[in-house]
Amino acid sequence: MDTVALAVTDGMLHFELSLAHEVFASAPEGITGPWYDVAVCGPDPVRVERFQLVPDHGLDRLPLAGTVIVPGWADVDREPPADLVDAVRAAHDAGARVASLCTGAFVLAAAGLLDGRTATTHWAHTRALAERYPRVRVDPDVLYVDNGSVLTSAGKAAAMDLCLHLVRLDRGSATANAVARRLVVPPHRDGGQAQFVTAPVPAPGRHPLAALLPWAIERLDQPLTVEDLARQAGMSTRHLGRHFRTVTGTTPLQWLLTQRIRYAQELLETTDDSVETIAAATGMGTATTLRRHFGRTVGVPPDTYRRTFRARTRQESAGPDGTAPTG
Repeated sequence: MDTVALAVTDGMLHFELSLAHEVFASAPEGITGPWYDVAVCGPDPVRVERFQLVPDHGLDRLPLAGTVIVPGWADVDREPPADLVDAVRAAHDAGARVASLCTGAFVLAAAGLLDGRTATTHWAHTRALAERYPRVRVDPDVLYVDNGSVLTSAGKAAAMDLCLHLVRLDRGSATANAVARRLVVPPHRDGGQAQFVTAPVPAPGRHPLAALLPWAIERLDQPLTVEDLARQAGMSTRHLGRHFRTVTGTTPLQWLLTQRIRYAQELLETTDDSVETIAAATGMGTATTLRRHFGRTVGVPPDTYRRTFRARTRQESAGPDGTAPTG
């Protein structure tokens, strides 16, 4: 799925369009090998909010892409253009993975791709989406929904979460984290996290946990407690919990567990360390504990995750004839 097509038309929101282009158009420093081939597809020219955009290709290019991304749609009170809807449906029928950002979900719904599926969009428009498309199971309380070949996200910052999720699926956690570092955003937020977060993407150095979060990430191998975090932050456990909820949208212990799982994913992808060694390195203690939490969070055991990732890596590095390059 190396080709990412951004489906645009008059009335698209430039923030989500620019965000997706920034994630997929440039490889982060240190990443070797081929990166995504990004194509902006739409009628010529396109009015994106107050800007005029000349796409690289027409909408007929969408079915040739591995991934099609539909940015936010500005005027949700009217039906999206029929040519865009038809092209997105044709791309999905051709086998493309289709993802919407923010109100781009209205385009996917109009194409029938969300019928019988759970989906989300910006919280301010979830009721309109549910009323107009009653066959869609709209969840207003999540950041994004992954249905495999069809994905939807909530608004603005959640669009970044979904794009990073796609990179993680394709290239692994280490690469997704490298993209996040380049863009100076948090490396991961679970799709099931609530949309209502006071500061979902805190500015570096401008929130009470700015020093604490990297401190904790550097010590994931240690048995950190809420008391340890509060002591390091110089605040009470109650204030710590309040700040964590505001900055990360979750509790200190849940945030720690998420970081440990993501680090375990990275080690499974990039090393041959045993599950026992990874359990110690991520602060899980025992392989049994790691397997329990990993399976509950990721959906598969660590060994299965590693085999799947390694198989995908070998497939991506294979030549046109299916064999690995020899030099």
